[in-house]
Amino acid sequence: MSVEIRSNVLRFLGLAAACAGLAWAQSEELRVTAGKSLVIDYPADVVRISTSNPEVVDAVAVTTREILLHARALGNSTVVVWSKSGERTFYNINVEHNLEPLRRLLKETFPNENIQVQAARDSVSLVGKVSSKEVADRATALVTPLVKSVLNNLEAAAPAVEQQVVLRVKFAELNRNVSQSFGVNLISTGLGNTPGSIGTGQFGSPSMPNLRGSIPGKVEGTSSSFSISDVLNVFAFRPDLNLAGFVRALQGQGLLQILAEPNLVTTNGKEASFLVGGEFPIPVMQGGSSSGAVTVQFREFGIRLTFLPQITANGTIKMYVKPEVSTIDLANGVTISGFNIPALATRRMETNIELGEGQSFVIGGLIDDRVTESMSKIPGLAHIPILGVLFKSRQESKQRSELVVMVTPERAQPVRSGDLKALPPMPKEFIGPPVSKPAPAAASGQRGKEKKQ
Repeated sequence: MSVEIRSNVLRFLGLAAACAGLAWAQSEELRVTAGKSLVIDYPADVVRISTSNPEVVDAVAVTTREILLHARALGNSTVVVWSKSGERTFYNINVEHNLEPLRRLLKETFPNENIQVQAARDSVSLVGKVSSKEVADRATALVTPLVKSVLNNLEAAAPAVEQQVVLRVKFAELNRNVSQSFGVNLISTGLGNTPGSIGTGQFGSPSMPNLRGSIPGKVEGTSSSFSISDVLNVFAFRPDLNLAGFVRALQGQGLLQILAEPNLVTTNGKEASFLVGGEFPIPVMQGGSSSGAVTVQFREFGIRLTFLPQITANGTIKMYVKPEVSTIDLANGVTISGFNIPALATRRMETNIELGEGQSFVIGGLIDDRVTESMSKIPGLAHIPILGVLFKSRQESKQRSELVVMVTPERAQPVRSGDLKALPPMPKEFIGPPVSKPAPAAASGQRGKEKKQ
C-alpha cells in the first residue's frame, strides 16, 4: 500500500471516530427561575459534572444518577454531564426572572387591562393593549423598582373625545345711596344796629358776591359787608330789615346696578381664561442710574374669568374658578407729579367647588350696609322750643350694596355643521344682500332693436 493511500485511510478513520463521539453527545434546553433549584434524573451513572458559569448555575451530584441545579443569578450557563459509558449530555440553562409576582401585582392593580410580562436577559418587557397612555405609564412605574430595566411595549387605545365644559357666571351688584341734610344760617347786616351771623359751620359751599347793608342809628350811612361762603340751597334777604337767611334742606337718592354674565368653554382638565375690558396707563418712577425717569406701565381692568374644570367619575364637575369684575374709580384716584392715576374698584372671588351638571352655586355674596350721621348745634340756642331747630344742622347718609356671584357648569356639545349658529340679536341687518342696478333705458332699447334685426 502506498504512503498516500495509507494517509487517506487514517484520515477517514479519524473522521469516523469523531462522528461516533458526536453521536454520543446530547443537548437539552432548560429554563429556570432565578433563586430556584432543579433536579435532573440522569439515566446512567454520572462520572463528572462541569458548569460554564458557576455564578449563574451551580451543579451538584446528589447521587450517582441525580444532579441538583441551583439558579443563583440571571444569565445563561452550560452544564456538561459525563456518564460511565462515555456519553456526554449538554444542558443549556437560561436563568430568568421570577415573573409570577409581577404578573399577580399587575393583575391586581389593573384588573381590566390586558398586560403581559416577558423576560429578556436583565430586562422585563410589558406587552399587551391598555385603555390609555396613563395606564401604560402607571404600569411601567409600578414594575420599575422591582427589576433592573423595563421596556414598555404596551399599545394604548386611541383616546376618546374629550368632554367640553361651559361655565356660566353671573355677577349681580346693586348699590343704593340715600342722603339727607338740613341746616340754617342767619346773618344780620344791621338789624338792631348790630351786624352779625349765626350758624353751625357744618356745611361749606362756593363763595358768592359780598352782602352789604346800612346800619340805621345816630351815625347814619354806616354800612356793613359780609363775604358769603355758604349759600346752602335756600337764600333770602330783607334789605329793609337788614336780615338774611340761608337754609339747606336736601335729600338725595342714588342707584347703581351692574349685571355681567361671562360664559367660557374649555376642554375637560384644561384651564381657560378671558378678559373683556382694557388697560389704563400708570406712570412709574425709575430708580438707580435712571433715577427720575418716568416709564408707563399698563394695568388691566374689566370682566375676567379663569377656571379649570375636571369631570369626576361620579359625573360631577369639580373646578377651580376665579371670576373678577373691576372698573376705573376716578373718585379715589391720586395725583402724583401732575399725573392723575385712577384707582380700581374690584370684585374678585377665588374658590374650588364641585357641582353636578346644570346645578348652580352662589360662590360669593356681600351685603354692605353703612350709615353715617353727623349733627352740629349751637349750645343754649339749640334748646329753645320750636325755634331751636334753626340753630341745629344735621347730615345723614346711607349706603347699601349687595353683590351675588353665581356659577353654573354644563357639558357642552359642538354645533353641527348644518345647524343655525347662535349670534347676538342685531337691531339692524349688518350686511344686506347685494342689489343689482337696472340697465339704462337707452341701452336696453338698443339691445331690443338688435334682437329684432
